[in-house]
Amino acid sequence: MVILALLPILWLVIGLAILKVPAWKACTIAVIISFIVAIAAYGQGTIVMGSAALEGVALAIWPILLVITAAIFTYNLVLYTKAMDIIKQMLTSVSNDRRIIALLLAWGFGAFMEGMAGFGTAVAIPASMMFALGFDPIKSILACLIANTVPTPFGSIAIPTTTMASLTGLDLSQLGIYTAMMNAVLDITCPFLVVMVIAGGPKALKGVFGVTLISGLALLIPEYLICIAIGPELAVIAPSIIIMGAIVICAKIFKNDNPEYAMDTKVEPVDFNTGVKAAMPFILIFVFLLITSKLVPFINTPLAAIQTAVPIYIGAGAKPYTFVWIATPGIMIFLAAFIGGKVQGASWSELFNVFGSTLKGLRFTYITIIAVVVTAKLMTYSGMTADIAKALVYATGTGYPAFAPVVGALGAFITGSATNTNVLFGPLQTAAAAGIPGSSPAWLAAANSAGAGIGKMLSPQSIALSIGAVGTVVQGKESVIMKGIFGYFVLYLVIAGAWCFFGQAFL
Repeated sequence: MVILALLPILWLVIGLAILKVPAWKACTIAVIISFIVAIAAYGQGTIVMGSAALEGVALAIWPILLVITAAIFTYNLVLYTKAMDIIKQMLTSVSNDRRIIALLLAWGFGAFMEGMAGFGTAVAIPASMMFALGFDPIKSILACLIANTVPTPFGSIAIPTTTMASLTGLDLSQLGIYTAMMNAVLDITCPFLVVMVIAGGPKALKGVFGVTLISGLALLIPEYLICIAIGPELAVIAPSIIIMGAIVICAKIFKNDNPEYAMDTKVEPVDFNTGVKAAMPFILIFVFLLITSKLVPFINTPLAAIQTAVPIYIGAGAKPYTFVWIATPGIMIFLAAFIGGKVQGASWSELFNVFGSTLKGLRFTYITIIAVVVTAKLMTYSGMTADIAKALVYATGTGYPAFAPVVGALGAFITGSATNTNVLFGPLQTAAAAGIPGSSPAWLAAANSAGAGIGKMLSPQSIALSIGAVGTVVQGKESVIMKGIFGYFVLYLVIAGAWCFFGQAFL
């Protein structure tokens, strides 16, 4: 029975990684396979499984695709208004030390782009900026791939984490806290590796060790506190601003004039008003998400009450699916994007043209995510996920937590998406926790998210996006990049697995 339960996942591995079937087609076929197995092998009713699929469609559209569309629309808008060029200029005028610039772009700005938009922008944009400034193109890509691992669970306004909570029924706040804890060691490790990759090994840390450590702590501490105070939605966006601010301050106070690491070009600074105008959509997103969060209950409470509970799934243990119409990140991001776009001088027709092109560009993404969520619902409600989890626990025993991040990494390597990985394997991780005495479902779910971030580092989709952004100079270098990143991939999995296994004692 376990082999039959594994068929949808095995198909995704073969279809995506070996046969190179487009993701939207492969995931649609996975829906068909899981539906057939649920009915033919698990004895589920056709109507019941149909209702499970419909619930998956509802979850995919609202809020997952809503947030993704809003985030990518905002990004496309700042490209259209040329605000991104000004943001690039602001960032690259901070220092003449390439190590500082690498931290600022790959680590700080990369985290900001992941928190805002995700979907490869956090690697593609910083890597292209670094190459334009004269950095080695391969090293730029490697540094950005490494840096993008830990912000991933909180990418696109934490959509991987909020989706995991929605699918598994876990408390969102606790899941966010555990995910921040799961990434704690790597939060500190990442910026050091970024500097070493860009500037030539451990010796490159001389003179910038302090700012590198501070930039790691600037993610770790605020991320954890924000998850405790208001939840995971701002857990990377806010710290990314703190990271960039800390790097800028350190660069001004602790100047390092080592000519070995000097930049070849000098960029003129941007005046304050121009900078604020360019960043306005992002500023408004931060403000709107903050004032509608639980930190401001007199706004959050009435907005959160605007919701509709709809019974969709009709099987055993069915609960109505709740649509939250206003107090959801996607709505706030759209509002901020339209206001910010108007501030930057875009007309209404231009705004809607960008919106239309965004919808068109995401059409296959929509199909992919809907199909993945539907597959996960079918596997969970039919009992397929529980059977796979029991088999994994049987094979690894109480040592399973050490392998939990590997499951997430495999999912992200295949799908290229932390959200899709959490949808596929989140229920499996919580089911596995139920079979291990003393194990926490939220902790293993967090391990899946951490593993997904690590898996994205080696994912062919991530590498292809970064190559496309940097340009022809790295075309055909996929194998070089995969070879260069593989050691870090293994190192991260070892760290995450050990921390997942031993870290349970601190819960």
